[in-house]
Amino acid sequence: MKAALLAAFGSPLAVGTVPDPILGTGEVIVDVVAAPVLSYANEVFSGARQYLLELPLVPGAGAIGRVRAVGPDATQLIVGDWVFCDPTVRSRDDALSPDITLQGLSARGEGGLRLQRHFRHGSFAERMMVPTENAIRLGALDAAEAARWCALGTLLVPYGGLLAAQVQAGETVLISGATGTFGSAGVAVALAMGAGCVIAPGRNEAVLADLATPFRFARANCHAPRRRGGRSGADAASGTRADRLRVGHPAALGEHDTGTGRHHGGAALRAGGADGRRRDAGR
Repeated sequence: MKAALLAAFGSPLAVGTVPDPILGTGEVIVDVVAAPVLSYANEVFSGARQYLLELPLVPGAGAIGRVRAVGPDATQLIVGDWVFCDPTVRSRDDALSPDITLQGLSARGEGGLRLQRHFRHGSFAERMMVPTENAIRLGALDAAEAARWCALGTLLVPYGGLLAAQVQAGETVLISGATGTFGSAGVAVALAMGAGCVIAPGRNEAVLADLATPFRFARANCHAPRRRGGRSGADAASGTRADRLRVGHPAALGEHDTGTGRHHGGAALRAGGADGRRRDAGR
């Protein structure tokens, strides 16, 4: 099959031929229709991020595609099903603390590397093999919409974090780094989960304005920090507590809004990836 191969860190991707994946028990082969390209992919491919990747390898984290073949233990998936290929592959012999690899992107520790050696290639190929539980049915799709569905992989990252923080409808949510890829996705997900107010601090006013545009019910409060003697942070934000989305410079939004004065009983979540960075949630 054709694939884009990363032969060495710092080398350009080369389109060539690699062996077709061989189906086993507990696995699914998917015909890739669309695959996302991460905003920091070049830093991974250059080696700047020092992710654990044993090369050569076909990169690509996640995909939208159609089931080509299923193993003998699959009872619901059928050939032709549209699926989302979740790149987070977990070992199956320790449910409480599994080893993890992000297929086509990175691994965590020696256990993650062992997983990577089996689920080796990512989604920059005509076909890919994933664990059965990682092929998630989507229902009927128009092939022209497959690329848009790739956003699902980005949205699921903040969704998992908000679930871990036990966010409830009506609560106020602060998204730190709201102008980034995953942060801006977090704003959309928090609103969809029913957050009463989402506070999105940032220093790039143009990006903040773009962030507010899709949410017609919300208004963007983009303000630069005020000099001494100017308006207070609360006044500069100029929004009301009824605003479901409040965006602006951290200094303009003020201490209460940016979370430095988080109230008793609130939740704080820090999230990282499969490279071993800390992930925790407290309430």
